[in-house]
Amino acid sequence: MNYENPLIVQGDRSLLLDVHAPLAEECRNALIPFAELEKSPEHLHTYKLTPLSLWNAASAGFSAEDAVNVLNKYARYDVPQSVVAWINEVSGRFGKIRLLPGPENEKKEENKDNKNNKELYLYLVAQNEAIYREIGANTAVKKMLGGPSTPSTSSGTTGEAGATGGAGTTMDPGASKYSYLIKLTDRGTIKQLLLEAGWPVKDEVALTDGEPLDINLKTQTTSGQPLVIRDYQTSAAKALVGDKGPGTGFGTIVLPCGSGKTIVGMQIMDMLKTSTLIITTNISAVHQWIDELLDKTNLTADDISEYTGESKDIKPVTVATYQVLTWRPDREGPFPHFSLFHQRPWGLIIYDEVHMLPAPVFRVVAELQAVRRVGLTATLVREDGCEGYVFSLVGPKRYDVPWKELERDKWIASAECIEVRVDLPAYKEIDYAVAGAREKHKIASQNPDKLPLVSQIINKYSEDKILVIGQYLEQLAQIAKELDAPIITGKTPTAERDKIYGDFRKGNIRVLVVSKVANFAIDLPDASLAIQVSGTFGSRQEEAQRLGRILRPKERTSRFYTLVTRNTVEEEFSSNRQKFLAEQGYSYRIVRYAQGEDL
Repeated sequence: MNYENPLIVQGDRSLLLDVHAPLAEECRNALIPFAELEKSPEHLHTYKLTPLSLWNAASAGFSAEDAVNVLNKYARYDVPQSVVAWINEVSGRFGKIRLLPGPENEKKEENKDNKNNKELYLYLVAQNEAIYREIGANTAVKKMLGGPSTPSTSSGTTGEAGATGGAGTTMDPGASKYSYLIKLTDRGTIKQLLLEAGWPVKDEVALTDGEPLDINLKTQTTSGQPLVIRDYQTSAAKALVGDKGPGTGFGTIVLPCGSGKTIVGMQIMDMLKTSTLIITTNISAVHQWIDELLDKTNLTADDISEYTGESKDIKPVTVATYQVLTWRPDREGPFPHFSLFHQRPWGLIIYDEVHMLPAPVFRVVAELQAVRRVGLTATLVREDGCEGYVFSLVGPKRYDVPWKELERDKWIASAECIEVRVDLPAYKEIDYAVAGAREKHKIASQNPDKLPLVSQIINKYSEDKILVIGQYLEQLAQIAKELDAPIITGKTPTAERDKIYGDFRKGNIRVLVVSKVANFAIDLPDASLAIQVSGTFGSRQEEAQRLGRILRPKERTSRFYTLVTRNTVEEEFSSNRQKFLAEQGYSYRIVRYAQGEDL
C-alpha cells in the first residue's frame, strides 16, 4: 500500500487515476497499451480493462504479466486478486485458437464441368478439446467448419479431414487433433465471428506477395530537402512488416495526426516492393497521397493513378476513396466498385484513417485476408463500436506511441485546449426548451453569440494561421461572410478546394473556414490555431482529428478553442469529446464567457 501512488484498481476492472499524484503522467503512459479511458473529470480519470484492449496488447507482445506489473507498480492499494485472474484468463485467450496453412483439396462437384476445380483450405486449430467443442457448438461458426469432410468431435479422435487434412495429405505438424478445416474464403468471417464469441484468432497463415513493384524512398525530396525518417516511423513500419513470415504483414498503426503516418505507409511500400492499393477519405487526401509519393519515392506519374468519382484509372499504385467504393445505384443493389479490390494482384492495401472504414467495406476486407494490409489512424475509437472488426479483419494494433511523448521530442507541436462556454441568447431559450433532442443540439451549436467570439479570438492571435471548424453549413457560411474568409465544404469543387488549401499553405490565406470534410487526411502544416464552433455530438474520433489539424511541428504553441453553449446538451457532448484529449495527456481549460468580456 502506497498512498503516493496514483492508481486505484477496483474489482469491477475499472482503474481510477488520481491526476494530482506525483506519478500520474508516468502511469497514464503505462496504461495506454492495455486500458481504455472512459471518463475524465477534473480529479479522477477512469480507465477500463476490456478484452479487446488486452488482446490488442497481447498481439503487440504486451503480456498479461506486463499488465499486472503496471498495476502493481502504480496501485495505491493492493490489486484485487480477481482482476489479476481475469487479466490472465482473457489475455491467455489470444493464441489458443490459431489459423494454420491447410492442404489443397479438390472440390468434386457432381454434374458440373469443373469437377477438378481446386479449392484451398486452412486449419482452424484449438489448443484443447474444450475450446474445440465450443467452436463446433457455435451456431454461426459451425456451418463453415469442415471442408471435404468434417472432423469428428468425439473425445480424443478426429475424423478423416482432422487426421489427414483430406485427399490423403498429411496434416501440417503445427495442427493438432483438435482441428477443423475451413475454406480460405471464410478466413476473415471466421475470425470476426470467433472474436464476437470471445476468442481472438491468431492468424499464422503466410500472406501472398502480390505483383512486384520497384519502389524506393528517395534520400532527397523533389525540392532537394533531405528526407528524414524518424525512429518511431521506422519502428512502426517494422512492427507491421516483421520478417514477412506467417503472422506478419497485417495490422493497425496508431500515431498522432501530424506525426507522419503517410511516411510510415510509404516506408512499408518500400519494404514490401509490391503493387499497392491505398484507400483514403476524400479526393483532396487522394491528391495529397499522390503528391507525397511523387515527392518522396522513385515512382513516376505513370506508376500512380487515382480511382475516384472524377477518374477511375488503375495502375501499380492506385489511390481510391471510401466514398467511391461504397457507391451503388440503389440502396439494395451491389457495390459495383468493389471489383477494384480484384483488378490487380495487389500485394499491399493501405487503409488510411482506418477508424473511418465504412461498414460495407468490412465485407470485402473479410475476403482479402491473403493480402498484406495496414490500417493507419490517430485513434482506434469508432463511434459505431466496430473496433473489433478492425482488429479481426484489418489486424490488431501493432504500434502505438503516446501523443505527449512525440510532443516532448518536438515531433508534433505542443497544444493548449480551451473550452469557452457562452450563454444562449434569451430569445432562443423557449425554442430550445420545446425542441427535440437533435434540434436542441442544433440550436445550441448554432448559438449566434458564438460569432463575435470567433472574431475576438482571431483578432487576439493576429500572428496565427487559423482554422474555423464546424458542423452546420449555414453557420459556417455566415462566419465566412462576416470574416471575409474562404470556406470549404463537401460541395466545394475539388479543384477549388485544392487551390484554397494551397493558398493557405503558402500564407496567402490566414483564416480558413472548413466543414467536417477537413477532419481527415488533410495536411495543413502551418495551421496553429483551431476554433471549433460546432461538432458531431460527442465524437472523440472527431476531436482527435480536429486537434490533429494544428499539431504539425512548429515553434509556437498551438491552441485548440471549442465554443460551447452553457447549460445545454452541447456541454454534455463536449465532456465526452474531452475524454480523448485527457487520454492523450492534454490539459483542458474551461473559460466562462459573458458578452462584452475579453478572453
